Amino acid sequence: MSFINIDSVKDRTFDAIVIGSGISGGWAAKELTGKGLKTLVLERGRDVKHVTDYPTTMMNPWEFEHLGQIPKAMKDANPIASRCYAFNEDAAHFFVKDNEHPYIQEKPFDWIRGYQVGGKSLMWARGTQRWSDFDFNGPARDGFAVDWPIRYADIAPWYSYVEKFAGISGNKDGLAQLPDGEFLPPHEQSCVEKHFTGQMAKHYKNTRPVIIGRCAHLTQPKQIHFQQGRGQCQNRSLCQRGCPYGGYFSSNSSTLPWAAKTGKLTLKPDSVVHSIIFDEKKNKASGVRVIDAHTKEMTEYYARIIFVNASTLNTNLILMNSKSSRFENGLGNDNGLLGKYIAFHNFRTTISAEYEGLLDSTTEGIRPNGSYIPRFRNLHKQETDFLRGYAAGFSGSRVTYNDQSGVGEELKAGLFDKKYGNWRVGSHMMGETIPKESNFVELDGVQKDAWGIPLLKVSVAYDDNDEKMIKDFHEQMSEMLTVAGFKNIRTNDKPDKAPGLDIHEMGGVRMGKDPKTSLLNKWNQLHACQNVFVTDGACMTSNSTQNPSLTFMAITARAADYAVKEFRKGNI
Repeated sequence: MSFINIDSVKDRTFDAIVIGSGISGGWAAKELTGKGLKTLVLERGRDVKHVTDYPTTMMNPWEFEHLGQIPKAMKDANPIASRCYAFNEDAAHFFVKDNEHPYIQEKPFDWIRGYQVGGKSLMWARGTQRWSDFDFNGPARDGFAVDWPIRYADIAPWYSYVEKFAGISGNKDGLAQLPDGEFLPPHEQSCVEKHFTGQMAKHYKNTRPVIIGRCAHLTQPKQIHFQQGRGQCQNRSLCQRGCPYGGYFSSNSSTLPWAAKTGKLTLKPDSVVHSIIFDEKKNKASGVRVIDAHTKEMTEYYARIIFVNASTLNTNLILMNSKSSRFENGLGNDNGLLGKYIAFHNFRTTISAEYEGLLDSTTEGIRPNGSYIPRFRNLHKQETDFLRGYAAGFSGSRVTYNDQSGVGEELKAGLFDKKYGNWRVGSHMMGETIPKESNFVELDGVQKDAWGIPLLKVSVAYDDNDEKMIKDFHEQMSEMLTVAGFKNIRTNDKPDKAPGLDIHEMGGVRMGKDPKTSLLNKWNQLHACQNVFVTDGACMTSNSTQNPSLTFMAITARAADYAVKEFRKGNI
């Protein structure tokens, strides 16, 4: 029997374990296996294989039972998930259902999740901008949070590394606040977007640039993308269904298959991580406790390196639930800061307007992204009564209508005769929120989920800085639209709209220079347990105005490179 036990432990022992298979977990798997490490990837949700498991990807609108809409009964059963823009009949199967995975909202927070292999990389919005030193220097300059232990120069080569593999389209715009990357050809701005871009350059002397958005789409695939089995983006804009062409980046189409080709990958879906095992004699983590999603049986897996990439809030949950006599309040939590300083992006407000010119043109076809207005407030000096700033999306289309006044053949002819009205444009704000100790998550002391794991309590809210930023966005964008000749300008704010629908939550296990004020060092290692790495959104010290996923990828590749070097040296 002892030999059986030894063999069983051997079968459950790996060089590295990665918790989570989304954007950052997929990159951890790719890097660790590519450098020769036998790697186990644990995913709490079901398996989703590229192409095979995208059931709606080639369906026509009339083939859906409800023509793509979510029935009222499903909306009522999922009041949180159904608020997400992509929770429609074609993609609802990729979203967590509210009643199956409850959490406690001490303050209203819409936690959007995707529990399957690939995670939310299957239905993300694909915006990919680099951060700059305005972002990494922000806390030190503006006096909030703690100083980042890295700067743009540390991460820049890793941005290039992941951009070349993932495939990012965009222009080289020469902006200090939005560094250029390794770009595939950009999408084209519409004529009304070009008009707005030109007017901003004229009126604001190039201090308020408007550019085509940068996104993870293969506009012109390179050899490295063909080697992944991916093809050119077809501009279908059905991305949330899963792309059978591999035209946009996802773990399923890119990093996980690449890792599998090494022969070093073991992928275990339906594996709910309970906690990380800490060996007090060796003063390091030795493995992970896993509960089978269906049988509820617990199994332990062992490794010398552990990457935690379960997505921001779940990563906090796992570390808080990883208790031992050494770490009574959660793994690595010597300073009591685990779960605190959660930040998010303020997506609460929008603005719209009309333009009466350019009536000889309209848009043709579909484009998977829009234009982008990089942050321009408080860049070089503090000029407002709020800290930091905001970026914004910007796009437009012609209003269309039909003559429906006739009957019979006359009505039919009218419906086929599409008429065009003015251009209508819209912009949404993506504001940087300030990490605060009062924005936190913690484990509930009583309630547990179906696997016996404590429920997560979320206490995250807007503050006065956010409200001032919204007011400024309304004022500045209204002015910008006015000077560009737009009319019928309307702001739309929903003060009762909860945080969370940005799906950019970050923090709780922040990086820093001092173990007294942070959980992770500059290599994303837990200060107090250096064979555990956190490289998803939980590691972020602050959250900038840019979309975060590209930064998660770059930080993960950088940390994995360091981890393997330390592994080879026998240091971890």
